[in-house]
Amino acid sequence: MDSRAVILNAPGQLSLDWLPIIEPASGDLVVEISHSGISTGTEKLFWTGEMPPFPGMGYPLVPGYEAAGEVVEAGADTGFRTGERVFVPGASCYQGAHGLFGGASSRVVTKASRVSRIDAGLGAEGALLALAATARHAMAGPDKAVPDLIVGHGVLGRLLARLTVAAGAPAPTVWEIDPARMGGAAGYQVTTPEADPRRDYMSVYDASGRSDLLDDLVRRIGKGGEVVLAGFYTQPLSFAFPPAFMKEARFRIAAEWAADDMVATRRLVESGALSLSDLITHTRPADDAAEAYATAFGDPACLKMILDWKAAA
Repeated sequence: MDSRAVILNAPGQLSLDWLPIIEPASGDLVVEISHSGISTGTEKLFWTGEMPPFPGMGYPLVPGYEAAGEVVEAGADTGFRTGERVFVPGASCYQGAHGLFGGASSRVVTKASRVSRIDAGLGAEGALLALAATARHAMAGPDKAVPDLIVGHGVLGRLLARLTVAAGAPAPTVWEIDPARMGGAAGYQVTTPEADPRRDYMSVYDASGRSDLLDDLVRRIGKGGEVVLAGFYTQPLSFAFPPAFMKEARFRIAAEWAADDMVATRRLVESGALSLSDLITHTRPADDAAEAYATAFGDPACLKMILDWKAAA
């Protein structure tokens, strides 16, 4: 079998081409991808060449860990059937390219244990489940507090805010410095750091990925407050010790989602408690992948770019 895939041949060098893919085994699914998302975090780092050493990394590679599609072949041991709609967090099924994430492709072969059934009515929004589950993972679990301040009003920041509201917690404040991203709040307030006088936040979630904010965030927490690093940081993080000492500040790193996060997030979406609407701002046919990636990485108004594989030639 072959699959048409986005291929990063080197930093800044992207093409759309056919790749042979492995034959499925009894525990595998073959999924025709309808939509895949472009991550402005990890994928941008591959694009620029700034990604730190990462297991399985190498060029050429097929990017993408946000994909939704339809099962077209199900192995005898999978428990799936053809026609089911699924979320796919990427795949490593390519011959001739690294499948480090591997979701930006027209067809994938993947272990059934890695995919999640989703409501067919989600359409392109089904590709957003990875980010939603990542936001849920940052917030849910023992000794975790929901945010009262979120830094950044991109897709992750919006999902953190929506999950907080969905949990029935007090509405968080969200900081954003880009005027193009100030809108779109529902049930919470978006403001700039300069316009916010508070200095007593107890749970600050940084969704900006900026490595130079820790001192500013420490100044904004109350005694015993926590700063949660929910972005991805390529530069070393540092902070001035005396203010953190005086505040008895705590720092926590939020990693990627786990299987139970995906289950819980899918239930929230399907019940209507968590909305994924208005997060996809741009959609392009997969044929226009080069333009789509440039827009996703360069246009601040682009919250989430989706590649439409069904619209490809």
